[in-house]
Amino acid sequence: MPNTDVIAGLLDFLRRSPTPFHAVANMACELEKNGFQRLREADRWDLRPGERYYTERNGSSMVAFGLPGDPVTDGIRMIGAHTDSPCLKIKPEPDITAHGYLQLGVEVYGGALLNPWFDRDLSIAGRLTYVDRNGALTHALIDFERPVAVIPSLAIHLDREANTSRAVNAQNDLPPIVAVDNAQSFRSWLLERLKAQYPDTTADEVSDYELCLYDTQPAARVGMDDEFIAGARLDNLVSCYIGLRSLLDESGDRPGLLICNDHEEVGSVSSIGAQGTFLKSIVERIAGSRETFTRVVDRSMLISADNAHGVHPNFADRHDKNHGPLLNGGPVIKINANQRYASNSETSGVFRHVCKQLDIPLQTFVIRSDMACGSTIGPLTASEVGVRTLDIGIPQFAMHSVRELCGTADIGHLYRALRGFLRTPVSLIPA
Repeated sequence: MPNTDVIAGLLDFLRRSPTPFHAVANMACELEKNGFQRLREADRWDLRPGERYYTERNGSSMVAFGLPGDPVTDGIRMIGAHTDSPCLKIKPEPDITAHGYLQLGVEVYGGALLNPWFDRDLSIAGRLTYVDRNGALTHALIDFERPVAVIPSLAIHLDREANTSRAVNAQNDLPPIVAVDNAQSFRSWLLERLKAQYPDTTADEVSDYELCLYDTQPAARVGMDDEFIAGARLDNLVSCYIGLRSLLDESGDRPGLLICNDHEEVGSVSSIGAQGTFLKSIVERIAGSRETFTRVVDRSMLISADNAHGVHPNFADRHDKNHGPLLNGGPVIKINANQRYASNSETSGVFRHVCKQLDIPLQTFVIRSDMACGSTIGPLTASEVGVRTLDIGIPQFAMHSVRELCGTADIGHLYRALRGFLRTPVSLIPA
């Protein structure tokens, strides 16, 4: 697939995926269009060589895999990413009436940069749960699509220290304004939106929801020569989409797998997070027995793809001088001596070989020794499954902001590198 097609597909995917639920639904649609069969964990599986499958948990995590070869002989080339991004989630009883305005109580999800959320055109999306007229509990994805909320900044005239010492109080400063108070509740708006989006619904009331605010400005190519992509949720929907496209487009003759976990931004400790049982249970079912599972894992390798910190030209001192990735400089191998990343010399060597063979530029990131290091699904997946793992990602700016920035060329670099990894012969996987 040409690089321009991958980028166009990515921009469309970002636009249509304001929440992990929407991201998984969109990926499932692409998988089914390309011949993948949906499996349900509660059913008995009859996996057949040469077929391709996928399954979901909670509608926000998914695993897709193909079996063109023998997993015992060839192992499985695995790509991992996460579907969630830091955001503002709407509280269960959110209605706040103050000075004639209706506002919504919100809770910060993950390590979000809060200041960029002010003065943005925000919408609301997520999953609703309701009881239909037949008494059945039903779930539906919802998206208001248009701007319905805003968090106005306090004028500089009323906060003269705003540019020097402003701090954001998550409880008091973040509730967005959604209306002039007209006595209509937020749940009644949700029911109206549900019926507008699904005209055939028989819902009479909303039982519960998982909803968040999102920036309605779509992702776009920016720069004098379109060198960059600016948009929300680049961390880590870029890796989800490129992993998906790589799995779809690389037919190959070796087993390949994509796992996209939710809850990475809040520690991954859940049934659908990387510290849960999801991936391990799927590989066990592919293997068929405990002994075979061990043999499959021993011949397998996972690439955890999650964006890396590029060197910001205004803050270059925040990086180690020898390990500062540049946007459009190629994928980044992420290394940490304290196992915040799962990379080691063996897994790095495999990826370096793949990139060298394909003439793909490669970079390395190590955090400054006097700074704390973040982490990814890599170490958690490695410890839960036992699979050898490498942490990589494309460099970006403004990580965890409402709008992030990455390099256009790096999209193509990552796509080619992951496709090359899926073709890696078992002879290159360390024994």
